[in-house]
Amino acid sequence: MLRIEEITAKALKKINNDRYKLSLVVAKRAEQLANGATCLVELDKNKVKLTDIALYEIANDKITLEGLVEIS
Repeated sequence: MLRIEEITAKALKKINNDRYKLSLVVAKRAEQLANGATCLVELDKNKVKLTDIALYEIANDKITLEGLVEIS
């Protein structure tokens, strides 16, 4: 597994370097994972923080902003 800094940088590139949007997506996805959503990557929810799992999913194109948050 990559270091969290590398994962964050990769995820940030996927969201066009917009830290605000990245934080929205991570928060929303972490909330879904906490409420029982299935993890889309091969990580153990009991050993890895939910926010780190969300970042990893974004970095690997499993989650997008458009799929989670309605943009007005």
